[in-house]
Amino acid sequence: MEALYLLIPLSLILVAFAVWVFFGAAESGQFEDLDGPALRILHDDD
Repeated sequence: MEALYLLIPLSLILVAFAVWVFFGAAESGQFEDLDGPALRILHDDD
């Protein structure tokens, strides 16, 4: 039972950090163009 007193706050901190990283990436434009890199590899311009 004592382990829960440690694991629950640690898991909440980990989830808060993951949400912070996700929203930081979304604000910086990380997810703006999802199709561009996938289509760019098909066009081989040497």
